[in-house]
Amino acid sequence: MKKYIDSGILEVFVMGIATDEEVRELMYMKAKHPEVEEALKQLETDMEKLAGEMAIAPPPHMWEKIEDEIDGLIHQGNPAQPIKFRTSGDGHNKHKKTSPEDQFIPIESESNHMRLHKSWRWIFAAVFVIGKIFLGFAIYFYLENRQSQQQLQELKTEVRELKKR
Repeated sequence: MKKYIDSGILEVFVMGIATDEEVRELMYMKAKHPEVEEALKQLETDMEKLAGEMAIAPPPHMWEKIEDEIDGLIHQGNPAQPIKFRTSGDGHNKHKKTSPEDQFIPIESESNHMRLHKSWRWIFAAVFVIGKIFLGFAIYFYLENRQSQQQLQELKTEVRELKKR
């Protein structure tokens, strides 16, 4: 059962990317084996904790803006109804309620790009360079191994020929 739990199927399920067949299999295993159910609960708890720790809190004044906007929508009438238009006598449409621009909550943001600390740039560069060095060593040792295998094969052939004589 440990092998099934460690297979990664629980993680796939929790992230919501499991196929229907995988979901059916997991539900069967969960019903049949309590340790699978316990592992799934633990994983869900861990994922919730991780999400909570990584969450970014909105600016403190944002909740007040949201409450004010909701209160404004409630005072206007049923917030679930779309804006209705009425036709005046001359055939031109006029807004019955507030304009659409007033119904949106402005979101303040400095930038839509991720910011990396400058030290991370150097770390990424170092990892890239080290990766290239390891690649070079891997190619070198691969070629050396291949050459050694060829030499070994030639030596075996020579030993066979010497035994025949």
